[in-house]
Amino acid sequence: MTDLHRLSIRELAEGLSQAKFSSRELTEHYLQRIAKIDPLVKSYVTVTPEQALAEADAADAALKAGNATALTGIPLAHKDIFCTKGIKTTAGSKILDNFISPYDATVVEKTKAAGLVTLGKVNMDEFAMGSTSESSYVGATSNPWALDHVPGGSSGGSAAAVAADLAPFATGTDTGGSIRQPASFCGLTGLKPTYGRVSRFGIIAYASSLDQAGPMARSAEDCAYLMNVIAGHDAKDSTSVKKEVDDYVTNLSNTSVKGLRIGIPKQYFNVVGLDADVKARVEESLKKLEEMGATLVEIDLNMTEAYVPTYYLIAPAEASSNLSRYDGVRYGHRCENPADLMDLYKRSRSEGFGPEVQRRILIGTYALSAGYYDAYYVKAQKVRRLIQQDFLKAFENVDVIAAPSAPTTAYKIGANLSPTEMYLGDIYTLAVNLAGLPAINAPVGFDKDSLPVGLQLIGNYWSESQLLSIVHQYQQNTDWHTKRAAIAEENA
Repeated sequence: MTDLHRLSIRELAEGLSQAKFSSRELTEHYLQRIAKIDPLVKSYVTVTPEQALAEADAADAALKAGNATALTGIPLAHKDIFCTKGIKTTAGSKILDNFISPYDATVVEKTKAAGLVTLGKVNMDEFAMGSTSESSYVGATSNPWALDHVPGGSSGGSAAAVAADLAPFATGTDTGGSIRQPASFCGLTGLKPTYGRVSRFGIIAYASSLDQAGPMARSAEDCAYLMNVIAGHDAKDSTSVKKEVDDYVTNLSNTSVKGLRIGIPKQYFNVVGLDADVKARVEESLKKLEEMGATLVEIDLNMTEAYVPTYYLIAPAEASSNLSRYDGVRYGHRCENPADLMDLYKRSRSEGFGPEVQRRILIGTYALSAGYYDAYYVKAQKVRRLIQQDFLKAFENVDVIAAPSAPTTAYKIGANLSPTEMYLGDIYTLAVNLAGLPAINAPVGFDKDSLPVGLQLIGNYWSESQLLSIVHQYQQNTDWHTKRAAIAEENA
């Protein structure tokens, strides 16, 4: 039972249903790995062994009674942005360091109903604002492929936990690339669904018109299993769409790569700062898809230069509004001995929010203020519509659009990139959120320093099944998704 962490979700499900091992044995295996390896990786904020073992025992009882779902008894980790009843939910911030949610997020509720076992909560950039997971109040998480490098962000803890085999799969959220970029940095598959496909209820809000939850795992097949659980309409989320949910697992072989038209935006491959190794690996993966029968079609996405400025007006504006609720009055961090109400507000927020969160609140408040609202926020929303139309025009001629997930591989911890450098690193992911489209990252090789490189495929609305299917078939013909970091191998 020493290699349970090497099994795919399908293999774990089969092993549990055939009683080759129990959910308790599987859960204990992962808890032991977390205790041994996570002090080096620092992916978990909170580990919940007692709850996990209780859930595992309940799963074993369900399996024995024949009341199990496809995933009953399989462990997972939740990004620490999903509210979890009775468990601390910090969103990586000091301001929520003492917050224990009285309810479960819908995604958490659904995973529990499916019989999945919660191992704990994993680290993230504060309020999901960042690309490195260094802005977390509890400290930085390391990339399992190179411990002196970042795992990406904001779902860096989710990516690191899966890449180090400390969870079979994990939930993440993606507001501007926060599933796809860490998946790219850690050699994983990560899906950002269409906006409205997965409920946002109980996810601590960053930018409400951009946030979307999704799965992170080793393969497209593993992601499909989790999507089958978390996708679907939720009456508690006004932005959730009433649309029938696909069986993502059954549909994995439904899209033929033969005849698939893959759009190659020429603007994306001429971006200043695109690393030569990243470009080479992405082009090699596209050549492989071409060998499998796909057709590469050069396209224009003329709004590319507008992605970063548009996003970094809209997202901070929404963050400014959403984060106004953290005032030191109702819950969360409160300063000591405030002189008056204004002092309470000022000091609680100054002490509770980190530098990047404060920076985005200030940008957003400025953009929404009288005299600037029309010039900045309203104009950014108009440009957002143009970006969406740019994609829709492209989809008239192609089925999916290909791009790198990030212009570089993982940064070194403490690289101290300027905010502008950090924001420009999101060039390939931001527009997907602005347009509300689905997109997936697939691992496609390594750079000269043996750091993972990711390919991003962007689909039209509601094409999650198609994206998962394309990547699944690519993964049937390659083995990049099976590669493991040394820290996971050494501690097997």
